[in-house]
Order: sequence, then C-alpha cells, then structure tokens
Amino acid sequence: MRRKMLTTMLCLLMMSTALAGCLDRTGIGLGAAEDQNHLRIVSYDAFGISDEMLSTFTNETGVTVELTRVGDAGSVLASSIQAGDANLYDLALGIDNSYLGAAMAAEIFQPLDVDRSGLSERALAPYDGDLAIPFDVGSVCLNYDTAYVDGENVTMPTSLWDFTEEDWQGKVAVQNPRTSSPGRSFAIAVAHTLGDEADDWWSAMKANDVIVTDGWTTAYEVHYSGGYGQWYDGFIGDAHAVVSYCHSPGVEAYFGGNWTTSAASDLPGASFGQVEYAALLAGSTKSAAATTFVNWLISEEVNSQMPTLNYMYPAIEGGDLPETDGYRWHAVVPTDADVTPAEIDANIADWLDAWDAAMA
Repeated sequence: MRRKMLTTMLCLLMMSTALAGCLDRTGIGLGAAEDQNHLRIVSYDAFGISDEMLSTFTNETGVTVELTRVGDAGSVLASSIQAGDANLYDLALGIDNSYLGAAMAAEIFQPLDVDRSGLSERALAPYDGDLAIPFDVGSVCLNYDTAYVDGENVTMPTSLWDFTEEDWQGKVAVQNPRTSSPGRSFAIAVAHTLGDEADDWWSAMKANDVIVTDGWTTAYEVHYSGGYGQWYDGFIGDAHAVVSYCHSPGVEAYFGGNWTTSAASDLPGASFGQVEYAALLAGSTKSAAATTFVNWLISEEVNSQMPTLNYMYPAIEGGDLPETDGYRWHAVVPTDADVTPAEIDANIADWLDAWDAAMA
C-alpha cells in the first residue's frame, strides 16, 4: 500500500507545474502565518470566488485568507502532498472525486466539523464523510456542434463508437488524462463503461485522427467549432465534438444571449459526475478558521452563486442553474458512470497506462 501511495504521489507531482517560483499568491488581509485566524488556501487557477467576496468574508468573520493558485485539480493535490511536511497550506479547494481516492490513500486530510445536511444527494454521492466537503458539482461529457450534426446531415451519435466513424474523422478533441482534469474524468468514464473494450475504442479513436491536447483550454477554445473560442485569435475550429462539461452549452447560451450551436451528449455511462471538495490538510492547526470558511462556502448565500462564479452547479440541496438566457435549458444532466473514488484509485494507473498504449 505504501509503495502504491508513493507511486501515485510521484505521478501526480510529475504532471504538476514546478512549484518553486510558479505559485500565484493572492493575499486578502494578510496576517502572520501563525495567526489562527489567518487561513492559507491552495486552489486551482480558475477558482471563481473573487477577491471582493473574500474581503467581505474577512470583514464578517475576522478570518483572513491567503489564496494560492496552482493550475488544476491534479496540481492542487500534488501541491498539497508536496507541501505537507512544510505545512504551507491549511485548506485545499478543488480536489475532485477523480483524485479523491489518491488523496485518501496519501492520508493528507483531517476531519472538518461541518454540517453536511444541506448538501445535495448528487454532491454527496461519491463521498459522504467529514474529510472532504463538496462545494460544487458538474458532469464531464462530449459536447458537439449542432451546426455540424444538423447542418451537414450527420447522424446524431448514439454511442461512443459512433465517434470512431468517418463522419467524425479528425473532428473530435479530447484532453490528455495525465495532464487535464476533464480529460482524466472522461477517460475514467470510458474505462468504467466499456471495460475490456475501452482500449479498442481509444485505439479506434487514434486511428480516426482524434485531436489530443494537454488541457481543456486548447481543446475547447482553439479546436471546438461550437464554443466561444471562435471569437478569439488563434481559433482553428477543426473539432465538432469536444470533452467538456455537460452544462458548457448552457454557459455558452448564458453569455450568448440565449444562443448557441453547442449541445451536450447524453450517452449512458459516457459521462463522469465531478464533485469538487474543500479539505482541511493534515498539518494544519487552524480547524476553526477552516470550518468557518467552508461553512461560508457552502452557505445558500454563497453556494447558490456557483453557476456564475465557478460555472458549476451548486452543491446545496435544491441548487440549480439560473434560467437566465437559457443557461439551464441548454444544460444536460446526463447518466453518469457509476464509479467510486476507491475504484478509481485501484484502477487509474492501469487505465492511464492503457490510454498511453492506445495513443502511442
């Protein structure tokens, strides 16, 4: 078990950016590191809580926040593991359930005394315990451009295998699961759903000239024809399907005045239900301050704003996307693959190795 844990840690550290000199720290009401009301948080680059909101939180609670941004969910986990002995951070935000098993195996969390009764069943489904508290949810799946499907008389895909056919040759963009959180989530769904056929599917996608990028931004903004990248310099638009969130078309509509050509597929088991967590790191002595922050983060006042802050569903019971400009109407809640963090941790190394072999 220890050897497996160390292997997992090393793999994650290799995929993260070098931490020294690369961390983007934003200090909100900075105080002394030993101050029990000074909370050091590590999160991913796109974490949407604004400095203004953090300042309001500090004014209301007396807890100051120092926020460090380190990339994506995998980088948050790698940074939390690497910084553990040095006790650089108190709270990790954004480790999702695709990485949760690895985090549990590494034993880097300690319990948070937070009332979870107001959280939704969807948010608590992968894990309902006090070591990781959900703060938002979403699903990762294949999005497609309806201008291609409807406009060029292309049949709507009804299974993953349809994307291996000639109509989709060179027209599907995915992310490397070793370097991208959405890419990892999608690869997990494929492996779990297709089982022994997953390797054959990836090999067929490779033969069908699938576009592979290191991260979501390049896949979505540069290659995907149905996304907002079409308004940016450097846009290519050669992919008519892309791995993204199932509510990404809703976000497109929200910012596009209820207009988008993008839609999310709902292929059974071909999507991954992603939950993002707040977790108190094992070396921290600031349980009270962390509890105050997490209670604030999952409060109805703050958490209900996740669709426009973090562009994810709220984690609270009854939380939903707004109806404004078609946000909710264009978003799909799919049939997610039923895979647990423990199953992921037990199989992820083999799944990633198989993906490498198929893509070679």
